[in-house]
Amino acid sequence: MRILVVDDEVDLLIQISRALTTQNYAVDTATDGEAALDRICADPYDLILLDVMLPELDGFSVLDYIRKEKITTPVLMLTARQQVEDRVKGLDLGADDYLKKPFSMAELFARIRALLRRGKGHHTPCLEVEGLALNTANREVTVSGALVSLTPREFSLLEFLLYNKNRAVSRFSLAEHIWGDEFDPFTMSNNIDVHIKNLRRKLCDRDARIIATVRGIGYMIKDS
Repeated sequence: MRILVVDDEVDLLIQISRALTTQNYAVDTATDGEAALDRICADPYDLILLDVMLPELDGFSVLDYIRKEKITTPVLMLTARQQVEDRVKGLDLGADDYLKKPFSMAELFARIRALLRRGKGHHTPCLEVEGLALNTANREVTVSGALVSLTPREFSLLEFLLYNKNRAVSRFSLAEHIWGDEFDPFTMSNNIDVHIKNLRRKLCDRDARIIATVRGIGYMIKDS
């Protein structure tokens, strides 16, 4: 599942992003409200972690905009503010939950799991094609019913391709999605090819029946 983390506290942003990645979530980040809106309008997310105090546009403004645009993605507001009025304002604007800073990662993960369970009506928990099934809820991948063990990056790569089923996805887009802020356009293309090779081996897809190569572009999973 894809999560967008929006916070201008860079150290906290990195900490949350790394923690979520270890749980096999695909994570994108933004450090201000305008960048957050650009990402939200460009790509679908399963959950948004949104700080209240942001440069450019604050969290309330971002939340107000996306709800007026009928974007129903669950939003967990993060705030250091103590006032009840702020929590009420966020909930009235359409926030799904509130978490006060500082917080433990264990509590954050619990809130995330609860919101994702609640939001399953907006997303398909199981992505399937050609005997391959990826469950976005329990993070399991099976081929013909047999469980396949993937690394977090392999899982994120496969999930991204499945979300974009029947569309060619460039190596650039894959690398940017998987590595986020660590993305290096000069080296990541080769790394993507290596990850695809390993992924095909684990999926018993050596003939590229599931993950097809699109010459000059990247890769695609096609629904036959």
